Amino acid sequence: MKTSLEVCITEGIHQAVVNTVDRKMPEQVALYELADLFKIFGDSTRISILWALSESEMCVCDLCALLKMKQPAISHQLKNLKQSRIVKARREGKIIYYSLDDDHIRRLLDLGMQHVNELQMSMTH
Repeated sequence: MKTSLEVCITEGIHQAVVNTVDRKMPEQVALYELADLFKIFGDSTRISILWALSESEMCVCDLCALLKMKQPAISHQLKNLKQSRIVKARREGKIIYYSLDDDHIRRLLDLGMQHVNELQMSMTH
């Protein structure tokens, strides 16, 4: 019985490939968490904040000045980024400084930008 799902024309399964990939597939929970991580990167304000923090630890006022945005908007995004454990905060007196939680985020940003740059280069040639 065929379903409305797309099927191969030959209806042949390459069982060795399926078995190899199946052994390497992460658990479903880990895939959901990965999808949630990438959702964070789906907002240009959050990406701008992350990029800035990948260059230097900054306070909210610094981020507002850099990104030409109002404090409530930056604070809201920082709260989301902290809850996702992508950004961490430290207090020095009355000032809270934000930074990336770990180097993985910087590497993700760098890889994404490399991809964007390659796409732009291929479009101009």
